[in-house]
Amino acid sequence: MFVVMARAASEAEILGVKSQILAEGMTPFDHAGAERVVIAVVGEVGPRKEVLMSRLASLPGVENVTPISRPFKLTSREFHPEDTVIRVLDAVVGDGSLTMMAGPCSVESRDQLFETADAVMAAGATILRGGAFKPRTSPYSFQGLGVEALRYLAEARERTGLPVITEVMEPNQVDIVAEYADILQIGTRNAQNFQLLIAAAKTGKPVLLKRGLSMKIEEWLLAGEYILANENPNLMFCERGVRTFETYTRNTLDLAAVPIIKKESHCPVVIDPSQGAGRADLVTAMCKGAVAMGADALLIEVHPNPAEAWSDGAQQVTLEGFAKLMDELKPFIAAAGRE
Repeated sequence: MFVVMARAASEAEILGVKSQILAEGMTPFDHAGAERVVIAVVGEVGPRKEVLMSRLASLPGVENVTPISRPFKLTSREFHPEDTVIRVLDAVVGDGSLTMMAGPCSVESRDQLFETADAVMAAGATILRGGAFKPRTSPYSFQGLGVEALRYLAEARERTGLPVITEVMEPNQVDIVAEYADILQIGTRNAQNFQLLIAAAKTGKPVLLKRGLSMKIEEWLLAGEYILANENPNLMFCERGVRTFETYTRNTLDLAAVPIIKKESHCPVVIDPSQGAGRADLVTAMCKGAVAMGADALLIEVHPNPAEAWSDGAQQVTLEGFAKLMDELKPFIAAAGRE
């Protein structure tokens, strides 16, 4: 349930409501909107619902108490009507503009990363992506350079000024990844690894949560709830395709997820067309569709020579291809009234 405070509610009245919620064995999460404060009541209410609602509604400063039928609360627009805007160094996600995150699937060497970072920055990317730890289906595939790659990513940030996003795979990796990265990515295989979500949230750094391979949207929103419930407001949802019967593409990119999440949640929505299609020749078309659907950011894999990439070469665009993509997106961005 949500407790909506009156516009003139004092700080003491707000604290009084939160104290009462705590006394009832529940957890309060407050959001100060443009006009009033809304307090989400989180926890198992059970048969006390009507009594609790009546008790909270009678407290000074309370305008009304609203029940909520959805299981997700902190990620919902009912709790947080305004769009969340995430700022990382000089990059912004969710302010209405289109943010470009680009870089190699895997960091293979310092030279490969620097060449890619320089090129994507010159083309207009404002966030650098790069895989240090790689979750691979086969144990014999390249697993990433690990901490060595993290150091290269930090050097690339110093070189370009671009904030860095990279994936963290295990709770015991969180501290070392957070030491080097600006944004923590939770991959599709870990989308419901709740201990990892909690550990990532507690760093306070922005978290990009990819959708699970077969994850329903409600499950995805609930996974995101773990980030916000651990007092980290900087959550981004990333649609990267779901597994279906289709074999022409690696996954089926669900662009309908963009307006659905935008309607249900205040968190920014990112589209990963590289993983979504698994084909470099489809990335541009998927990006155009994502812009039209209202995505806040695009996450694109870029490599100097995809044919020689150590992982997922088929879905990575070339440096020249990325620059061309950026040019081709301009009229779509303008048509959508965005920057």
